[in-house]
Amino acid sequence: MTITPPPKPASQPGRVLLASPRGWCAGVDRAVLAVEKALEQYGTPIYVRHEIVHNKYVVQSLQKKGAIFVEQTDEVPEGAIVLFSAHGVAPTVHAEAAERRLATIDATCPLVTKVHREAVRYAAQDYHILLIGHEGHEEVIGTSGEAPDHITLVDGPDNVADLCVRDESKVVWLSQTTLSVDETMETVNALKNRFPNLTSPPSDDICYATQNRQTAVKKLAENTELVIVVGSKNSSNSVRMVEVARNAGAPAAHLVDFAHEIDETWLEGVTTVGLTSGASAPDVLVDDVLEWLAERGYSDVETVTTADESIAFALPHELRRNLR
Repeated sequence: MTITPPPKPASQPGRVLLASPRGWCAGVDRAVLAVEKALEQYGTPIYVRHEIVHNKYVVQSLQKKGAIFVEQTDEVPEGAIVLFSAHGVAPTVHAEAAERRLATIDATCPLVTKVHREAVRYAAQDYHILLIGHEGHEEVIGTSGEAPDHITLVDGPDNVADLCVRDESKVVWLSQTTLSVDETMETVNALKNRFPNLTSPPSDDICYATQNRQTAVKKLAENTELVIVVGSKNSSNSVRMVEVARNAGAPAAHLVDFAHEIDETWLEGVTTVGLTSGASAPDVLVDDVLEWLAERGYSDVETVTTADESIAFALPHELRRNLR
Protein backbone atom coordinates (compact mmCIF):
# COMPACT_ATOMS: atom_id res chain seq x y z
CA MET A 1 0.00 0.00 0.00
CA THR A 2 1.33 3.42 -0.99
CA ILE A 3 1.22 6.06 1.74
CA THR A 4 1.03 9.63 0.50
CA PRO A 5 3.12 11.94 2.69
CA PRO A 6 1.42 15.05 4.08
CA PRO A 7 1.92 18.25 2.07
CA LYS A 8 5.01 20.25 2.88
CA PRO A 9 4.28 23.51 4.68
CA ALA A 10 5.19 26.80 3.06
CA SER A 11 8.76 27.94 3.69
CA GLN A 12 7.37 30.82 5.75
CA PRO A 13 4.01 31.26 7.48
CA GLY A 14 1.40 32.77 5.23
CA ARG A 15 -1.93 34.38 5.93
CA VAL A 16 -5.43 34.29 4.50
CA LEU A 17 -7.73 37.29 4.15
CA LEU A 18 -11.25 35.89 4.34
CA ALA A 19 -13.98 38.03 2.79
CA SER A 20 -17.18 38.88 4.60
CA PRO A 21 -19.82 38.80 3.27
CA ARG A 22 -19.33 35.76 1.08
CA GLY A 23 -21.25 32.64 0.08
CA TRP A 24 -24.97 32.01 0.18
CA CYS A 25 -27.27 34.96 -0.29
CA ALA A 26 -30.87 35.13 0.93
CA GLY A 27 -32.26 34.03 -2.44
CA VAL A 28 -30.03 30.96 -2.61
CA ASP A 29 -30.74 30.04 1.01
CA ARG A 30 -34.49 30.30 0.30
CA ALA A 31 -34.27 28.17 -2.87
CA VAL A 32 -32.20 25.36 -1.33
CA LEU A 33 -34.37 25.30 1.78
CA ALA A 34 -37.45 25.16 -0.47
CA VAL A 35 -36.21 21.93 -2.07
CA GLU A 36 -35.38 20.41 1.32
CA LYS A 37 -38.76 21.41 2.77
CA ALA A 38 -40.59 20.09 -0.28
CA LEU A 39 -38.86 16.71 0.07
CA GLU A 40 -39.68 16.66 3.76
CA GLN A 41 -43.29 17.76 3.31
CA TYR A 42 -44.29 15.89 0.15
CA GLY A 43 -41.73 13.09 -0.10
CA THR A 44 -39.95 11.93 -3.21
CA PRO A 45 -39.78 12.53 -6.04
CA ILE A 46 -39.57 16.31 -6.22
CA TYR A 47 -38.57 17.51 -9.68
CA VAL A 48 -36.53 20.69 -10.09
CA ARG A 49 -36.45 22.49 -13.42
CA HIS A 50 -32.80 23.40 -14.07
CA GLU A 51 -30.20 23.48 -11.30
CA ILE A 52 -31.83 25.04 -8.24
CA VAL A 53 -28.72 27.23 -7.95
CA HIS A 54 -25.52 27.12 -9.96
CA ASN A 55 -23.35 25.07 -7.63
CA LYS A 56 -22.16 21.52 -8.23
CA TYR A 57 -21.94 20.56 -4.54
CA VAL A 58 -25.44 21.84 -3.74
CA VAL A 59 -27.02 20.05 -6.70
CA GLN A 60 -25.27 16.77 -5.90
CA SER A 61 -26.30 17.02 -2.23
CA LEU A 62 -29.97 17.56 -3.13
CA GLN A 63 -29.88 14.70 -5.63
CA LYS A 64 -28.76 12.38 -2.82
CA LYS A 65 -31.79 13.52 -0.81
CA GLY A 66 -34.18 12.67 -3.64
CA ALA A 67 -34.43 15.74 -5.87
CA ILE A 68 -34.55 15.04 -9.60
CA PHE A 69 -33.19 17.79 -11.84
CA VAL A 70 -34.57 18.18 -15.35
CA GLU A 71 -33.96 20.67 -18.15
CA GLN A 72 -37.44 20.76 -19.69
CA THR A 73 -40.95 20.71 -18.25
CA ASP A 74 -41.99 17.75 -20.42
CA GLU A 75 -39.45 15.59 -18.57
CA VAL A 76 -41.65 15.81 -15.47
CA PRO A 77 -44.36 13.11 -15.26
CA GLU A 78 -47.90 14.44 -15.47
CA GLY A 79 -49.37 15.27 -12.07
CA ALA A 80 -45.98 15.40 -10.30
CA ILE A 81 -44.51 18.27 -8.27
CA VAL A 82 -41.98 20.54 -9.97
CA LEU A 83 -39.97 23.31 -8.33
CA PHE A 84 -38.72 26.27 -10.36
CA SER A 85 -35.15 27.36 -9.67
CA ALA A 86 -33.93 30.63 -8.14
CA HIS A 87 -33.18 32.00 -11.62
CA GLY A 88 -36.87 32.25 -12.58
CA VAL A 89 -38.79 31.00 -15.61
CA ALA A 90 -40.81 32.55 -18.41
CA PRO A 91 -44.65 32.59 -18.36
CA THR A 92 -44.61 29.91 -21.08
CA VAL A 93 -43.04 27.50 -18.58
CA HIS A 94 -45.88 28.09 -16.12
CA ALA A 95 -48.31 27.40 -18.97
CA GLU A 96 -46.48 24.16 -19.86
CA ALA A 97 -46.69 23.06 -16.23
CA ALA A 98 -50.42 23.76 -16.13
CA GLU A 99 -50.97 21.72 -19.31
CA ARG A 100 -49.23 18.74 -17.69
CA ARG A 101 -51.25 19.20 -14.48
CA LEU A 102 -48.07 19.74 -12.48
CA ALA A 103 -48.13 21.10 -8.96
CA THR A 104 -45.59 23.91 -8.96
CA ILE A 105 -43.40 25.50 -6.30
CA ASP A 106 -41.83 28.76 -7.43
CA ALA A 107 -38.46 29.33 -5.75
CA THR A 108 -37.53 32.28 -7.98
CA CYS A 109 -35.39 34.77 -6.06
CA PRO A 110 -37.59 37.74 -5.09
CA LEU A 111 -34.99 40.08 -6.59
CA VAL A 112 -35.32 38.30 -9.94
CA THR A 113 -39.10 38.49 -9.62
CA LYS A 114 -38.68 42.25 -9.18
CA VAL A 115 -36.96 42.46 -12.58
CA HIS A 116 -39.72 40.33 -14.15
CA ARG A 117 -42.33 42.75 -12.83
CA GLU A 118 -40.40 45.71 -14.15
CA ALA A 119 -40.27 44.09 -17.59
CA VAL A 120 -44.04 43.52 -17.57
CA ARG A 121 -44.73 47.08 -16.41
CA TYR A 122 -42.49 48.77 -18.96
CA ALA A 123 -43.80 46.54 -21.76
CA ALA A 124 -47.36 47.55 -20.83
CA GLN A 125 -46.26 51.17 -21.30
CA ASP A 126 -44.82 50.22 -24.72
CA TYR A 127 -41.19 50.83 -23.79
CA HIS A 128 -38.40 49.16 -25.70
CA ILE A 129 -36.53 47.26 -22.96
CA LEU A 130 -32.77 46.82 -23.29
CA LEU A 131 -31.89 43.87 -21.05
CA ILE A 132 -28.22 43.82 -20.06
CA GLY A 133 -27.15 40.23 -19.56
CA HIS A 134 -25.50 37.12 -20.94
CA GLU A 135 -27.21 35.22 -23.72
CA GLY A 136 -28.39 31.76 -22.71
CA HIS A 137 -28.34 32.37 -18.95
CA GLU A 138 -31.50 30.98 -17.31
CA GLU A 139 -32.30 34.31 -15.66
CA VAL A 140 -32.09 36.17 -18.97
CA ILE A 141 -34.29 33.57 -20.67
CA GLY A 142 -36.91 33.92 -17.92
CA THR A 143 -36.92 37.73 -17.94
CA SER A 144 -37.01 37.92 -21.73
CA GLY A 145 -40.00 35.60 -21.73
CA GLU A 146 -42.05 38.12 -19.76
CA ALA A 147 -42.17 40.51 -22.73
CA PRO A 148 -40.45 38.93 -25.75
CA ASP A 149 -41.79 41.51 -28.22
CA HIS A 150 -40.40 44.41 -26.19
CA ILE A 151 -36.99 43.12 -25.03
CA THR A 152 -33.61 43.24 -26.77
CA LEU A 153 -30.62 41.60 -25.10
CA VAL A 154 -27.46 43.70 -24.71
CA ASP A 155 -24.45 41.53 -23.88
CA GLY A 156 -21.92 44.19 -22.93
CA PRO A 157 -20.91 47.67 -24.12
CA ASP A 158 -19.53 46.39 -27.44
CA ASN A 159 -23.07 45.49 -28.53
CA VAL A 160 -24.52 48.98 -28.10
CA ALA A 161 -23.48 50.76 -31.30
CA ASP A 162 -25.63 48.66 -33.64
CA LEU A 163 -28.79 48.67 -31.54
CA CYS A 164 -32.03 49.78 -33.14
CA VAL A 165 -35.17 50.61 -31.15
CA ARG A 166 -38.74 51.44 -32.16
CA ASP A 167 -38.91 54.81 -30.42
CA GLU A 168 -35.83 56.47 -28.91
CA SER A 169 -38.04 58.48 -26.55
CA LYS A 170 -39.29 55.29 -24.87
CA VAL A 171 -36.26 53.16 -24.05
CA VAL A 172 -35.45 51.65 -20.65
CA TRP A 173 -32.64 49.41 -19.41
CA LEU A 174 -32.92 46.44 -17.06
CA SER A 175 -30.22 43.94 -16.12
CA GLN A 176 -29.49 40.41 -15.06
CA THR A 177 -29.03 40.44 -11.28
CA THR A 178 -25.66 38.63 -11.14
CA LEU A 179 -23.48 40.80 -13.38
CA SER A 180 -20.36 42.77 -12.61
CA VAL A 181 -21.44 46.16 -11.31
CA ASP A 182 -18.59 47.94 -13.11
CA GLU A 183 -19.21 46.24 -16.45
CA THR A 184 -22.95 46.85 -16.19
CA MET A 185 -22.46 50.57 -15.56
CA GLU A 186 -20.05 50.70 -18.49
CA THR A 187 -22.83 49.26 -20.65
CA VAL A 188 -25.38 51.66 -19.16
CA ASN A 189 -23.15 54.64 -19.91
CA ALA A 190 -22.73 53.45 -23.50
CA LEU A 191 -26.51 53.11 -23.78
CA LYS A 192 -27.01 56.64 -22.41
CA ASN A 193 -24.64 58.01 -25.02
CA ARG A 194 -26.49 56.10 -27.73
CA PHE A 195 -29.98 56.94 -26.42
CA PRO A 196 -29.99 60.27 -24.51
CA ASN A 197 -33.60 59.73 -23.35
CA LEU A 198 -32.82 56.32 -21.83
CA THR A 199 -34.89 55.58 -18.72
CA SER A 200 -33.35 53.80 -15.73
CA PRO A 201 -35.28 51.40 -13.48
CA PRO A 202 -36.41 52.74 -10.08
CA SER A 203 -33.56 50.88 -8.36
CA ASP A 204 -30.44 49.01 -9.44
CA ASP A 205 -31.30 45.52 -10.72
CA ILE A 206 -27.99 43.96 -9.67
CA CYS A 207 -28.73 42.24 -6.39
CA TYR A 208 -27.35 43.43 -3.06
CA ALA A 209 -25.43 40.18 -2.51
CA THR A 210 -23.69 40.38 -5.89
CA GLN A 211 -22.65 43.97 -5.20
CA ASN A 212 -21.48 43.21 -1.66
CA ARG A 213 -19.38 40.24 -2.75
CA GLN A 214 -17.78 42.23 -5.54
CA THR A 215 -16.95 45.06 -3.13
CA ALA A 216 -15.35 42.55 -0.75
CA VAL A 217 -13.29 40.89 -3.47
CA LYS A 218 -11.97 44.29 -4.57
CA LYS A 219 -10.72 44.81 -1.02
CA LEU A 220 -9.01 41.42 -1.08
CA ALA A 221 -7.38 42.21 -4.41
CA GLU A 222 -5.71 45.30 -2.93
CA ASN A 223 -3.86 43.30 -0.28
CA THR A 224 -3.16 39.83 -1.69
CA GLU A 225 -1.07 38.16 -4.36
CA LEU A 226 -3.68 35.46 -5.03
CA VAL A 227 -7.47 35.47 -4.79
CA ILE A 228 -9.38 32.19 -4.68
CA VAL A 229 -13.11 32.28 -5.36
CA VAL A 230 -15.08 29.19 -4.39
CA GLY A 231 -17.91 28.61 -6.86
CA SER A 232 -18.96 26.73 -9.98
CA LYS A 233 -18.04 27.68 -13.53
CA ASN A 234 -21.70 28.06 -14.54
CA SER A 235 -22.31 30.51 -11.68
CA SER A 236 -22.42 33.95 -13.28
CA ASN A 237 -21.79 35.85 -10.04
CA SER A 238 -18.81 33.60 -9.14
CA VAL A 239 -17.20 34.03 -12.56
CA ARG A 240 -17.72 37.80 -12.33
CA MET A 241 -15.95 37.85 -8.93
CA VAL A 242 -12.80 36.40 -10.49
CA GLU A 243 -12.96 39.05 -13.21
CA VAL A 244 -13.51 41.80 -10.61
CA ALA A 245 -10.50 40.60 -8.59
CA ARG A 246 -8.23 40.68 -11.62
CA ASN A 247 -9.52 44.08 -12.75
CA ALA A 248 -8.96 45.40 -9.21
CA GLY A 249 -5.27 44.50 -9.39
CA ALA A 250 -4.96 40.98 -8.01
CA PRO A 251 -1.87 39.40 -9.63
CA ALA A 252 -3.78 36.12 -9.85
CA ALA A 253 -7.37 34.99 -9.26
CA HIS A 254 -8.91 31.57 -9.77
CA LEU A 255 -12.31 29.88 -9.48
CA VAL A 256 -12.58 26.44 -7.88
CA ASP A 257 -15.46 24.19 -6.89
CA PHE A 258 -13.48 22.24 -4.32
CA ALA A 259 -10.22 22.56 -2.38
CA HIS A 260 -8.58 19.70 -4.28
CA GLU A 261 -8.85 21.73 -7.50
CA ILE A 262 -6.33 24.30 -6.22
CA ASP A 263 -2.99 24.08 -8.00
CA GLU A 264 -0.15 24.24 -5.49
CA THR A 265 1.95 26.17 -7.99
CA TRP A 266 -0.46 29.10 -7.49
CA LEU A 267 1.08 29.53 -4.03
CA GLU A 268 4.65 30.06 -5.24
CA GLY A 269 5.87 33.40 -3.90
CA VAL A 270 2.50 34.12 -2.29
CA THR A 271 2.47 35.37 1.30
CA THR A 272 -1.19 36.44 1.45
CA VAL A 273 -4.16 34.62 -0.09
CA GLY A 274 -7.57 36.22 -0.47
CA LEU A 275 -10.48 33.81 -0.09
CA THR A 276 -14.14 34.32 -0.87
CA SER A 277 -17.08 32.48 -2.43
CA GLY A 278 -19.92 33.10 -4.82
CA ALA A 279 -23.51 33.65 -3.73
CA SER A 280 -24.44 30.04 -4.50
CA ALA A 281 -21.50 28.36 -2.72
CA PRO A 282 -22.04 26.97 0.81
CA ASP A 283 -19.52 27.80 3.53
CA VAL A 284 -18.56 24.16 4.04
CA LEU A 285 -16.57 24.42 0.80
CA VAL A 286 -14.76 27.52 2.07
CA ASP A 287 -13.92 25.66 5.30
CA ASP A 288 -12.35 22.89 3.20
CA VAL A 289 -10.18 25.45 1.38
CA LEU A 290 -9.12 27.02 4.70
CA GLU A 291 -8.05 23.59 5.93
CA TRP A 292 -6.18 22.91 2.67
CA LEU A 293 -4.35 26.23 2.96
CA ALA A 294 -3.55 25.69 6.65
CA GLU A 295 -1.89 22.38 5.79
CA ARG A 296 0.41 24.36 3.51
CA GLY A 297 1.39 27.01 6.05
CA TYR A 298 -1.40 29.54 5.56
CA SER A 299 -2.90 29.23 9.02
CA ASP A 300 -3.21 32.91 9.97
CA VAL A 301 -6.78 33.84 8.97
CA GLU A 302 -8.07 37.41 9.13
CA THR A 303 -11.66 38.30 8.24
CA VAL A 304 -12.13 41.39 6.07
CA THR A 305 -15.64 42.76 6.55
CA THR A 306 -17.02 45.26 4.03
CA ALA A 307 -20.77 44.98 4.69
CA ASP A 308 -23.29 43.43 7.06
CA GLU A 309 -26.13 41.38 5.59
CA SER A 310 -29.36 40.67 7.46
CA ILE A 311 -31.81 40.13 4.59
CA ALA A 312 -34.00 37.00 4.67
CA PHE A 313 -36.81 35.88 2.36
CA ALA A 314 -39.89 33.88 3.30
CA LEU A 315 -40.29 30.42 1.78
CA PRO A 316 -42.51 30.04 -1.32
CA HIS A 317 -46.18 30.14 -0.34
CA GLU A 318 -46.79 26.77 -2.01
CA LEU A 319 -44.93 25.12 0.86
CA ARG A 320 -47.66 26.27 3.21
CA ARG A 321 -50.42 24.23 1.59
CA ASN A 322 -51.11 20.63 0.56
CA LEU A 323 -49.98 19.88 -3.00
CA ARG A 324 -50.61 16.13 -2.77
